Amino acid sequence: MISDNEKFNMQVKPNSAFLNELKSKLPEFFDREGNFDLDKFKGQLKEHNINELSDGYQLNFIGKDYARRQAGEVPSTVIVPDEEQNNGEGKDSKNLFFTGDNLEVLRHLQNNYANKIDVIYIDPPYNTGDDSFVYPDAFEYTDDKLRDMFGLDDSQLNRLKSIQGKSSHSAWLSFIYPRLILGGKLLSDNGVIFISIDDNESRNLELLMVDIFGEDYYVGKFVWTRKKKGSFLNKQLRKMTEYVIYFDRNRTRENFGEKAYSDKKQPIVKRTNSLSNLYFPEGVIHTTLDNGEYIPPEAVSDTAINFRDKVIVKDGIVVNSLKTEAHYIWSQDFLNNEINNGSEIWLSKKFGINILRAGQENRFKAPSSIINSKVNVGTNEDATEYLEKMFGKINMFSYAKPVSLIKYLINMVTWDKKNALILDFFAGSSTTADAVMQLNAEDGGNRKFIMVQLPEKTYTVNSDGKEVPTKGGKTAYEAGFKSIDEISRERIRRAAAKIKTDNDLTLPKDFDGSFKHYRVVDPTKQTLEDIEDFDPDNTTLFTDMVDSFSSKGLDVAGDATGEQTILTTWLAKDGYSFDANIKKIDFDGYEASLVEDSRLYIINNGWSSVNTKSLLNKIGTHQIIVQTIVLFGYSFNIADLRELEIGLKQLEGNINLLKRY
Repeated sequence: MISDNEKFNMQVKPNSAFLNELKSKLPEFFDREGNFDLDKFKGQLKEHNINELSDGYQLNFIGKDYARRQAGEVPSTVIVPDEEQNNGEGKDSKNLFFTGDNLEVLRHLQNNYANKIDVIYIDPPYNTGDDSFVYPDAFEYTDDKLRDMFGLDDSQLNRLKSIQGKSSHSAWLSFIYPRLILGGKLLSDNGVIFISIDDNESRNLELLMVDIFGEDYYVGKFVWTRKKKGSFLNKQLRKMTEYVIYFDRNRTRENFGEKAYSDKKQPIVKRTNSLSNLYFPEGVIHTTLDNGEYIPPEAVSDTAINFRDKVIVKDGIVVNSLKTEAHYIWSQDFLNNEINNGSEIWLSKKFGINILRAGQENRFKAPSSIINSKVNVGTNEDATEYLEKMFGKINMFSYAKPVSLIKYLINMVTWDKKNALILDFFAGSSTTADAVMQLNAEDGGNRKFIMVQLPEKTYTVNSDGKEVPTKGGKTAYEAGFKSIDEISRERIRRAAAKIKTDNDLTLPKDFDGSFKHYRVVDPTKQTLEDIEDFDPDNTTLFTDMVDSFSSKGLDVAGDATGEQTILTTWLAKDGYSFDANIKKIDFDGYEASLVEDSRLYIINNGWSSVNTKSLLNKIGTHQIIVQTIVLFGYSFNIADLRELEIGLKQLEGNINLLKRY
C-alpha cells in the first residue's frame, strides 16, 4: 500500500497544477471527464473581442517541463513541530521558522497560506559557475518513467539528466522555477516579490518571472551598490552592483523610500484657544535635545507651554511623563488616540511641542538606484561588520545582505500596511527576520515573518567517522553551529535581544521577538516499508505507525509525539493556520483533537467500540459539533473502521469521514 500523496504524485503531469487552477476558476470549460474544451474557450475569446496571440516568445530551457511537474506535486514530507521551542520561548509568537527543503515547505504552505503573503523577499544562490551552486534535486524516477511522463526520446532524456549536479543556466532555472511558481501562489492579490540577483542570471530571471507572473506585474529592477570598492580580480570591470528584481500585483501602489520629517510637523497650540492640560506618558516624546535633565522656562507667551515637571532625555526620547498646560487645540482623548495610531510627538530645543501625524509623513519616491549615500542602505561590508559584532568577530557569511537593504524594500511597500506578512524561503542568516523586527520596533508595526532554511551541514563525516568542516562552513562549525539553520535561528534571538536593549522604553508592548519552529523531514525508511506492507483488511495492527512520526522516530530534536507531527502536517493540508484552536476531547479514555470546533482528528491507535459509542453519544447529544472526521488509516483495523462508518451514517447530521494513508 502506498500513501495518498504518493498516489497523487504518480499521476502529476507538467501542466497538472495549471489545469487544476484553471478548472477551479473556469469550470465551465471542462467536461465531465475533466477534458478542457479548447473550441469553447476560443469562442468565448472571440465573443469578447480579445486578441489571440499566435506567435510570441518565452524562455525555454532544459528541465522546464520537469520543473513545472515539481510545482504540481504535493509534499512527501511531514511537518514536525519543535515542541521545546514552541512551548518555550516561542509560545506566544506568530512568526514561523521552517527547517527543511524550501520546495517541500512551499508545497505544505499551498493550502493554509494561499493568497495570504504580502511580501516575498528572497536571496537565492547565485549561479556564478563555480561550486557555489549546483543543481541539487535528484531525479527520483526511472528512465522509463521519465520517458513516459514527458514523452522524451533517449537524446532528450540524456539532456534532462545532464543538469543534475551542474551549474548551467538550465540547471539554475530548473531549480528556481518550481519554487517561484509555488511562492507566487502564496502572494496576496496586492502582494509583491523582491529577488536579489547578480549579472549571471538577472536577464534570465526577469524573463522567467514574466513567464510566471505576467509582464503586467513587472515593475522594474533596482540597482544596489553592494561594495564600497570594486574587485580588482576582474580585468575588464570592477563590479560594484547587484540587482533586486521587483514584481507587484498592485500596480497602483505608491512606493516610498526614506521618510523625511522636516516640514510636516504640526503645532498643537493656538493662542485663541482656552488654557487646558495635557498629559504625555513616558517614552512617547521624541527630541533632538542631548541626554540630560532640563527645567523648561516658564511660559511668557500665549503660544508657549508650561511644564509641571522637569524633562529627562535619553537617546532622543523623553523618558519621564509630563504634565503640561497651554492653549491646546487637542483634548486628552484626541491626543491619546493619535499616540495609539502611531503619530509622533516632538519636543523642540525651545520646548515647543509639535506632532507628525500618522499618514502625513513627507516621503521620497523610491529611486531605481539604491545607493548608500542617497537612501542610507548599506553594503556587503556593512552586513559582515554587523554580523561580526553580533557573533563576536566571527564571519560566517561572506555575502550576507545588510539589514538596511531589506528594511528599505519592506518599508517601501508596507509603510501603510504595518501588519504585513513577509516570507523568505532562502533565509540564510535570517536578515529578513531581523529587518522585520527592526521595522516593527521603529514604527510600532505588527509585521510577521516566515523563514525557511535548508539544514545545510557545516561539516562532512570522513571514512573513519570523524566530522570534518566543509570549505565554507569551517568558521561556523568551529563556533559550534552544525548547520546553517542553527545560525539562522540564533541570529533571530540575538537580533531580538539587541532590539529590546536599544529600544527599551519605546518598544511596542506586543513586540514579537521570537518564532515557532517546525522541521520538514522525510519519513524514515522503516516507516515507508511499513506503509508499503500495510493491509487495512487485517483485523489486528502489526505496528504502532504513529510513533514512527515522533521526533525520536524521525531522529530529529524537538520532543514531538507522532500524533503532533501527523496533526500539524494535516492542519496545513486542510488550510488551518499553525496557531489554530485545538481542543483535546476525551472519548471514554481515548483523546482526539477537535480543531476550530468543526473538524475532529483521530490519529493514535487503540480506538475501539467503546470509543465509537462515546463519540456517537457526544455528537448525538450535541456536546460537540463536528462537520468532518479525519482518521489515520494505519491506526484502524477493518472491523473498528466499519463500525465507526455505520454508526456515523445512523446520525441525523451528514458528517464527512476522511480516511488518510
